Amino acid sequence: MNTKKEIEEQKEYLNKVKEVNKEKSPKYTILTMGCQLNENDSEKICGMLEKMGYIKTQKQDEADLAIFNTCCVRENAEDKLFGKLGELKKLKEQKGIIIAIGGCMMQEKHIVDKIKTSYPFVDIVFGTHTLHKFPEDLYKSIQEKRKIEDIMDIDGEIYEGLPIKRDSNIKASVTIMNGCNNFCSYCIVPYVRGRERSRSPKEIIKEIRELAKDGYKEITLLGQNVNSYLRVEKEKNIQFEEYEGVNSFATLLIAINKIDGIERIRFVSPHPKDFTDDVIDAIAKCDKVCKLVHLPLQSGNTKVLKEMNRKYTKEQYLNLVEKMKNKIPNLTLSTDIIVGFPGETDEEFEDTLDVVRKVKFEQVYMFIYSRRVGTPGDKMENQVPDDIKHVRFNKLKALVESQIEENNKKYIGTVQKVLVEGESKNNKDLLTGRTDSNKVVIFEGSKDLINQSINLEIVSEHMWYLKGKIKYDRK
Repeated sequence: MNTKKEIEEQKEYLNKVKEVNKEKSPKYTILTMGCQLNENDSEKICGMLEKMGYIKTQKQDEADLAIFNTCCVRENAEDKLFGKLGELKKLKEQKGIIIAIGGCMMQEKHIVDKIKTSYPFVDIVFGTHTLHKFPEDLYKSIQEKRKIEDIMDIDGEIYEGLPIKRDSNIKASVTIMNGCNNFCSYCIVPYVRGRERSRSPKEIIKEIRELAKDGYKEITLLGQNVNSYLRVEKEKNIQFEEYEGVNSFATLLIAINKIDGIERIRFVSPHPKDFTDDVIDAIAKCDKVCKLVHLPLQSGNTKVLKEMNRKYTKEQYLNLVEKMKNKIPNLTLSTDIIVGFPGETDEEFEDTLDVVRKVKFEQVYMFIYSRRVGTPGDKMENQVPDDIKHVRFNKLKALVESQIEENNKKYIGTVQKVLVEGESKNNKDLLTGRTDSNKVVIFEGSKDLINQSINLEIVSEHMWYLKGKIKYDRK
């Protein structure tokens, strides 16, 4: 498949839609559900739309086009989508708004079938592997006045050169790979995003250098399993162009660390089973790589982990944490935890609490297990009742919040380097930024500090944020 040729064809459709929109200034809304990969995809959709002459609006009744970029990891995303579609039906009848739905949920046949049956007024349905064809789909919908369904069940290709409209002018996410080969039994992602495919080192380095030239200071590397970057290509003897010594995730971190202008490097999500020594060493040695590492746990019980197909035990996870803490100065950890996986007993859940107590995570993203059609977990007969899930969730939440309160106290009186992102959402008179460990800090300061890195003394803690004051000159 000639991906460069396909992108050139889509550029032609970009111009065709732009011509249709000439002198119209149409508006669009976009609702993004799910992970940072989805947010990155939405930035590409916005980039394409604005090349086609569309203007973004937050007011749905002003929009000529409504886009939903969906997620299928949790059931509440489905409820949210169908609720929003119900709200749009009247706008469709009144002004003929074009409705387009993309993302992971559109790779699920039962969801697409429901849309066709219950929401026949939807104009465009496109999947994760056909995002690059959105200009063509939109053009055909406008010109031919017909429903477009553009979904591929096979693994997609890596498409370079799509326009992108980023939400921030200081922080940017960069996808380094697509898909997943892990097949955790609770997760639908491998079925909707396909197998692992890595972007070429040259394209990644090129994108980040351009971001640095444009003034971006923080980069987040994205993938379902970032620390297996280029692993599949090596296993299958697939030729890839090595660039500036990049032939693994560790060497990619080292190469990005050398790029002038970039001050911080983050990455999500790694997998504990692929946290090799070279990656740990790279994090330790690279001064720009943040020392907050996201290390998904999911469960602290070895039996449950085996049922989840996570490929590590409780002991292996704790040993990895200990190794990382010994090798990486000032390491802090965040994690994901699923409560109420099928068959989980009260005793097994206590193992999760035990790991949380021992590791003392900086941040914990907690989720109640949600059944996903098409996954092994959905077929398991020993589903945990909802009331028990909620009791366990609340118990975990109480423990995590007590640890956060304790962790936050260690920041008081310290000086933290903070990347200033803008005005506080809750108080326009204050500025907000984040530490290396991703803690939100609010403080009083001049607006010209926005997009700068400054040193702040932390003077108080407030559970979900820290309060700081300017201590030293800007650096």
